[in-house]
Amino acid sequence: MNQTSVQTPAMHAESSSGIDNRKLGIWLFLGSEVMFFSSLIAVYLLTRASTVKPFEVFGPSTITLITANTFLLIISSFTMVLSLAFARRGNQLAMKLSLLATVLLGATFVTIQAFEYNNLFHEGLTAIGDPFLFGSPFYLLTGFHGLHVIGGVGWNLILLIKALRGGYTKENHSSIELSGLYWHFVDVVWIILFTIIYLI
Repeated sequence: MNQTSVQTPAMHAESSSGIDNRKLGIWLFLGSEVMFFSSLIAVYLLTRASTVKPFEVFGPSTITLITANTFLLIISSFTMVLSLAFARRGNQLAMKLSLLATVLLGATFVTIQAFEYNNLFHEGLTAIGDPFLFGSPFYLLTGFHGLHVIGGVGWNLILLIKALRGGYTKENHSSIELSGLYWHFVDVVWIILFTIIYLI
């Protein structure tokens, strides 16, 4: 039996469509996430239609902080793309550094969001809608997104640990691609939330 025949079996079974089952699974999962966030956004928009947005809470300093935080998340999407590109090229060091950068940027985003929450609570925007009914959907929407970012940071941290142990090669890096799909989805969702919550 030659070497080619030994390497023929795929590491992950493909569906009848020819797509890796894991990739198909992540796309189905992201489809359900689109419906989940769409419902939360609908709740937020309905609340906005009947409630005055507390502009005094989202002052210039808050907008500046969240704009910078959004920029960090966008950069993390770029570093995630780089990690996959370097994995495909077999550049182990660059792949590890890119994954590390993605983890650090994601963790920084969540930290800044926690700092923002602390400031908003002290300025009177509570999660129970008093004095602003706006507070409830705001924390619900941004909070769930924050949990998704935390999940993505944890996933990428696991990838980084595996990468440090030599777990990825030019031929075997599909886990990085799957994590990247999730991470880019989380970033796109935040850009939408940033626009409708802070800019409109």
